[in-house]
Amino acid sequence: MKIQKISDITPTLPFTEFDFLQSYRDSFAKSELGRIHSQLPLKELAAACTSRSHKSKRGKKPLFSCEGEIALMFLKSYTGLSDDGLIEMLNGSIHMQMFCDALIDPSCPIRDGKIVSAIRNRLARLLDIDSLQGILYAKWKDSLKDKDLCLTDATCYESYLRFPTDIKLLWECCHWLHKLLVSECKHLSERVPRSKYNDVDKARLAYAKQRKHTASSTRKLRRRLLKLLSKLLSQWYRLCKLYSPCISLSAEQEKRLSAIRAVFRQQSALFSGKEVRHRIVSIDRPYLRPIVRGKENKRVEFGAKVNNIQIDGISFIEHHSFEAFNEGVRLKQCVEYQESLTGGKVKRVGADSIYANNANRTMCTEKGITTCFVRKGPKPKEESECLRTARKIIGNLRATVMEGSFGNQKQHYAVGRIKARNMFSETLLLFFGIHTANAAILAARLMARDMKKVA
Repeated sequence: MKIQKISDITPTLPFTEFDFLQSYRDSFAKSELGRIHSQLPLKELAAACTSRSHKSKRGKKPLFSCEGEIALMFLKSYTGLSDDGLIEMLNGSIHMQMFCDALIDPSCPIRDGKIVSAIRNRLARLLDIDSLQGILYAKWKDSLKDKDLCLTDATCYESYLRFPTDIKLLWECCHWLHKLLVSECKHLSERVPRSKYNDVDKARLAYAKQRKHTASSTRKLRRRLLKLLSKLLSQWYRLCKLYSPCISLSAEQEKRLSAIRAVFRQQSALFSGKEVRHRIVSIDRPYLRPIVRGKENKRVEFGAKVNNIQIDGISFIEHHSFEAFNEGVRLKQCVEYQESLTGGKVKRVGADSIYANNANRTMCTEKGITTCFVRKGPKPKEESECLRTARKIIGNLRATVMEGSFGNQKQHYAVGRIKARNMFSETLLLFFGIHTANAAILAARLMARDMKKVA
């Protein structure tokens, strides 16, 4: 596999009239991908992400530079492709190679799509959202207006996950644990312990085929699945006690087994009518939690809940968590974070009604901040027309620009249903998706200004 850094091979070309890359550079600069690339401070981001020397574990030279790896993550969010699809398109597109500052030999293309996953997992452990957003703002600050206006709102960026039910979750636990028992017994030449696995499987399949599930049939199957899971766990403990030196599980299997134990405890408590906190909805990704949003078409979502602030249409992550949280108490933190980014005072705030609590109203009054909150008490006799107009404008901006940015990010920049295997990779994909959308907005504004100058 032969990959060269484009910026390194440029000086070695002796005749500029035969520089075949120059025409590609010119077309790349005029393309949307090139305009987005011009809005990204890749060198600064790479310096912040890599605190150690950029070498692989075996001492070999990496395929991509630090800047190229970060550019590749932006490129993945821009295209929305899978890892294999991204590598396949990268092999055949000179503009994408220029975006990553890498020239791939057509006779020796990259064939391993796992390279993208390896880069993502490495960068995910080094991701510091606050410091990287400070670098991005420093690059974009000259293009931003209305830095005294803070728009804020929270949304859930969903994970790619089947809708979880107690029956599905319990059956996944039983199925995985039964397969583990069978494989280990075969490896140890031990007889597989008896259980009601096949009978419960038939009952579960018959239940799945029903058009409507009654409460009694659901409770009956839950009871059977809990008993089966309890028996499988006890059989596994007994097998480990007898053959503990001979049984070695991978880190992924240990993680899955720990999640199954937690699911059994939680589901047993739920079946008994007890309240459960930090409820697990997936044994594959036990960090996910149900986020109750209260929407008409989707009352519960599963993914990262993010509280964003927006400066002149450009979004920044103020707080994110895979646990549910009340964004209404974070208005003070939003104002302070924007002031730390911009270095100026926030004079106007746009937020929905959940932020309009007494503490936030008092804080805004003390700081002299104009909000779009509905006034409490009777309508004042004397209120300036300018104040009413300002509140209306702020409210309209929050309802259109802020809410519209969520839809733009989820539909076009691969954060609608995030496909990741751990919370670090999911956070990285979320970060790059949001800021790829920001870079695309700024690139479109730059093109509009250039066209206006030409006209």
